[in-house]
Amino acid sequence: MEMIADILLVAGALGAGFYCYILARRLSRFNDLENGVGGAVAVLSAQVDDLTKTLVAAQNTASSSTDSLGELTDRAEGVAKRLELLVASMHDLPDTQAAPAQSPAATPQPQPPAEEENPAGPVFKRHNDAA
Repeated sequence: MEMIADILLVAGALGAGFYCYILARRLSRFNDLENGVGGAVAVLSAQVDDLTKTLVAAQNTASSSTDSLGELTDRAEGVAKRLELLVASMHDLPDTQAAPAQSPAATPQPQPPAEEENPAGPVFKRHNDAA
């Protein structure tokens, strides 16, 4: 009976060793930096770093664009105020460029168009050479 127990213990130990060997191979393939998940994790990590740098650059550009647009808006508002003042001051000026008043007799009247023989279009006439 002792012998059977020892044989079963050795068989169990060999089975556990074989199982550990297979798991070790699978784990090494899993963590492989070229083909496995380890490579995918490394690539994704590099992409996250690149995206972080791009995001920071985009935020800086957006911030500078916002500042420049704010300055341009302020300038435009100032110019609009000055234009409003200029237009308002133009209403206060006397009208010096107005044309002198003309009498109705001096105004040329449009002539009616001359009447044509046939306003509908050209007419073909026969010429009598015998007359």
